Amino acid sequence: MKLVITLFISFFFFGNIWENDFNVAQKKAAESQKYILLNFSGSDWCGPCIRMHKEIFEAEDFQKYASANLILVRADFPRLKKNQLPAEQLKKNNDLALKYNPDGVFPLTLLLDEQGKVVKKWDGLPQLNAQEFTAQLDKTQHAKN
Repeated sequence: MKLVITLFISFFFFGNIWENDFNVAQKKAAESQKYILLNFSGSDWCGPCIRMHKEIFEAEDFQKYASANLILVRADFPRLKKNQLPAEQLKKNNDLALKYNPDGVFPLTLLLDEQGKVVKKWDGLPQLNAQEFTAQLDKTQHAKN
């Protein structure tokens, strides 16, 4: 029950902060002068991806920071039939993978500027907790500004 309440509160306060359309994310980033955090994930088969979402992206520290400082984009590649994406979304994710993840690394997380240039890359599951990951994001962003 506690988990359900926590998830409800997190969604109520933070909403679904992940964007599925990179072009929309770029426009939002340009308008708000924010960086884009692009995450390639296998949400129903990739253990490290699932851990990254649960341990880092779902953490309150990260969500607060992200909602104020980032535009988040998830390029998900689920394998289970029940989780399959619409063809249009799958094409968008495949196009992103061709450009940013041609080797098919999962998870792969990229910090991009509003033009789509890679500023920082996390290959695989970072050996950081949510606070450390958020601090690394903040440090990288301030170093570039």
